[in-house]
Amino acid sequence: MAKYLLLKHYRGAPEAVNDVPMERWTPEEISAHLQYMNDFAARLEATGEFVDGQALSPDGMFVRYDGEGRPPLTDGPFPETKDLIAGWMIIDVESQERAVELAGELSAAPGAGGKPIHEWLEVRPFLASHPTTTE
Repeated sequence: MAKYLLLKHYRGAPEAVNDVPMERWTPEEISAHLQYMNDFAARLEATGEFVDGQALSPDGMFVRYDGEGRPPLTDGPFPETKDLIAGWMIIDVESQERAVELAGELSAAPGAGGKPIHEWLEVRPFLASHPTTTE
């Protein structure tokens, strides 16, 4: 088994086919989308392939170390210019092919008009072992 991270990009990925921003969806469309996500996770939980998943707030910032004794730096209050990750799911599957198959299915979550979003998901394998340096 190998773990993969499925990232749902809201901004910063190629445009989805049904590219209507969620803030313009009806409450029923949002509920249908969340239900799809919950049902998908429940099905994977039943097969032992679901590890964890969460929706994320659009609020966030980049932070970096700025030197000894100095406070960390942040990137400023300009969230509209950043990539925005709407959520993530960790799966534990037999192969990369299965991870891709599940990401494709998750991409079909309904959006505006109840039609599949066809959004792009980023599929990232967990690093199986730490790289070593050789001399």
